[in-house]
Amino acid sequence: MLAAGLGDGPLLGLDLGTKTIGVATSDARRQIATALQTLPRGKFTADAGRLIALAAARGARGFVLGLPRNMDGSEGPRAQASRAFARNLCRAAGLPVALWDERLSTVAVERALLEADASRRRRAEVVDKMAAAYILQGALDRLAWAAAERER
Repeated sequence: MLAAGLGDGPLLGLDLGTKTIGVATSDARRQIATALQTLPRGKFTADAGRLIALAAARGARGFVLGLPRNMDGSEGPRAQASRAFARNLCRAAGLPVALWDERLSTVAVERALLEADASRRRRAEVVDKMAAAYILQGALDRLAWAAAERER
């Protein structure tokens, strides 16, 4: 996990899909995650270049990448692909990449969008970036909890 010792600065949350990458950002104090955009997937070099440019533009200190585990906690091919993406992005960006269990993140976002009466088209447009924000917010909440525990 990203250490609080990195100092203040935003993080980027990523929801890695086969066709898109949902991107979210945090505020500098790492309290609130906000959906940013959805990028189309391409070759790794192009994807990494766009993510590195976003990180630089926002002064991001690292990435939080959703790790798609199975409901029983095991890892399948998608989790292995996410781990490989994280390793490669870390090397390319020179920034830490933390993996965050993303089980049910898309389901939670879909449910929230349905409750908000979002149309099917609107849900399709925003679900990936909203899932990235959900993943990032989970990691931010864990960082805040860990910091509070250290102070006790």
